[in-house]
Amino acid sequence: MGSESKWIVDFSTQVTRMMKKFQKEKPKVHATVFALARDLENYGPILKDWPNFGLLHKGKNVPKKAYHCHLQSGRPTYVACWKINDTKQVEVYYVGTHENAPY
Repeated sequence: MGSESKWIVDFSTQVTRMMKKFQKEKPKVHATVFALARDLENYGPILKDWPNFGLLHKGKNVPKKAYHCHLQSGRPTYVACWKINDTKQVEVYYVGTHENAPY
């Protein structure tokens, strides 16, 4: 396979707080976020196999080079948003309900 280096994945302060809450209240979402982080680390920010993956168009609350996917469908639907910060560095900046997503 080769010596391709992995991506660095960071969580924003807001996501870190939400993850503590989800650990108790939404364990499935909590586990799915860590699966997403593993895929981001191994494959980079373009994860076409994740549900509803897509590029977010830059706007007031959307940074450039930002993407999102669904973590859990239903009502409410949970989503994650991430952005490319630097070469081989990704920041997950939102995890929560689709209704409150910053896009």
